[in-house]
Amino acid sequence: MRAGLLVLVVASLAAGCGGGGVGEGGGAGGPIEQARALIEQGDYDGALARLGGGTDPESLYLLGRAWAGKAATGMPSPDGGLSPEELQALDFLDRAVTARPDHAGAHLAVAELLAPHVPAPGASGAAPDATPGPVVTADRVLAAYGAAVQADPADKESVEALIRFALRVERSREAEAGFRELASRDRENPDVLVRFGDFLVGRGGDPEAALGVYAQALIWRPDDSETRLKVADVHIAAARGHVEQRQFVAAEARLREARKNVGNQGSPQAAELRRVERELADVSGRR
Repeated sequence: MRAGLLVLVVASLAAGCGGGGVGEGGGAGGPIEQARALIEQGDYDGALARLGGGTDPESLYLLGRAWAGKAATGMPSPDGGLSPEELQALDFLDRAVTARPDHAGAHLAVAELLAPHVPAPGASGAAPDATPGPVVTADRVLAAYGAAVQADPADKESVEALIRFALRVERSREAEAGFRELASRDRENPDVLVRFGDFLVGRGGDPEAALGVYAQALIWRPDDSETRLKVADVHIAAARGHVEQRQFVAAEARLREARKNVGNQGSPQAAELRRVERELADVSGRR
């Protein structure tokens, strides 16, 4: 894993954003805990009533969540911008982050509030300066997700959310950073590693790096035939390229690696392996 990649990505997007978890205020049964429970139940007006005019970071965070909840149950803004409820929520959440820059929950809530307002690349919609309120950009959302990730080193939800958003807006560098961070937080989970490898083969554009990630997954799940077939796919694709460039020794080396991982001779990979072997024999004159 490239150490510090996620930190560099976040720093480039949100210099100065910090970490930490949700914090102070109200013991069990107090207004803050009551408001938190009401938010989880969907009683946003009840939560707002409990919180009143609280100005501590936790109250501001929960006020923001309550207003965000009201926004989610109301009508969206007809112009595609932030609704009045969303603007209210953002104000409270921004104040919570200002009061406590290491508030992970507030950073995550900001990102989740704003993310739906960032269209996927190529999507039609109003230009950012055509709608009232603050301009919502992918960079701002990624910065908020990144700050939440840095704030809570044990949390995986914020990392998953960062990855989902980065993939949606086609920000491969940030998605890769998210995958690396998730793999470091969930080291013994082969499913995470396989997902990371699939990303590298696809949108990440680095199948050679994927081989190393798949190898790590196979350490934890050596009998995973599906992942072994993914490894074979990478080697077969590389072998095809070597054959086209008449690099026969390199092609044969790749085919040997593919044979180790194909297993089921009835698989599509096995059929493709045999085809590339025949092509290599024909082109190299070894038939």
